Amino acid sequence: MPSSVMSTPKSADSPQSHPAIAANGLRKSYGDKTVLDGIDLTVPEGTVFALLGPNGAGKTTAVKILSTLITPDGGQARIAGHDLATHPHKVRATIGVTGQFSAVDGLITGEENMLLMADLHHLPPQEGRRITAELLARFDLTDAAKKPASTYSGGMKRRLDIAMTLVGAPRVIFLDEPTTGLDPRSRHNMWQIIRELVTGGVTVFLTTQYLEEADQLADRIAVLHNGKIAAEGTAEQLKRLIPGGHVRLRFSDPDAYQSAASTLVEVTRDDDSLALRIPSDGSQRELRSILDWLDSAGIEADELTVHTPDLDDVFFALTGPDRPNQSTEAAR
Repeated sequence: MPSSVMSTPKSADSPQSHPAIAANGLRKSYGDKTVLDGIDLTVPEGTVFALLGPNGAGKTTAVKILSTLITPDGGQARIAGHDLATHPHKVRATIGVTGQFSAVDGLITGEENMLLMADLHHLPPQEGRRITAELLARFDLTDAAKKPASTYSGGMKRRLDIAMTLVGAPRVIFLDEPTTGLDPRSRHNMWQIIRELVTGGVTVFLTTQYLEEADQLADRIAVLHNGKIAAEGTAEQLKRLIPGGHVRLRFSDPDAYQSAASTLVEVTRDDDSLALRIPSDGSQRELRSILDWLDSAGIEADELTVHTPDLDDVFFALTGPDRPNQSTEAAR
């Protein structure tokens, strides 16, 4: 993930980070259909974790289990340090959930929706009104606060939905496909809201079918397939699991091009554009090796570009019909 996405990102490997979500061996079946087949998840505090998978893969089931809406058939989980099975009330007090379908009541105003949530959290009236005003302003909904929520656009309803989730100041937020149906501008606005939440220390567990969304937002990504985690890692780590990555060298000097083409191994030539393609996983070690070779040979390329498979390639490779039902850990 680019460093510009988060102002102070936390690595999943950081010794200072503590799991906001820790699940081990979660299982869930409906009749003879196994939806979750012993999945393990660890999400450090103050990070975005994205769960990807095709329709029916079990993403929403995982969210429902972790948010105490349904109970698993097996396994254990702790949310913000609280055991899911023995202290579900403590879990509920620390989480917020925004589902696939809006919880907004269209018959009342945006402000009334917020005040209703404040009442459900047993906030004193004055504090509830203060928090409502602050969140409506934060989500740019002040001007529409007195209007029925049924008149809101899709993006406004989604912003109101998340604002309602934040009334109780949750430490962990579950967002189940939060941008489904939004136009590109509204989707990007929602991404910015999620980034700001994480910058403020909130942990976000995100399910999505938009691969660009996971690529833009997530510190770590897990791909769910046939009830198991098919692979997990950062976006870049997952991309390196898929063959097809390469480094492209372009030359303006035909002699330099011919010299490089004749000495490099496993190279694909493009004589028309004086370009060479070298298989590579895009790692720093391989790039350094190529640059060291160019320096030692006295050859100067005019352009070096790294091409890696994108998350679309990863998704299709890991969830295709011929994919073996086994887990691959990209990196820990």
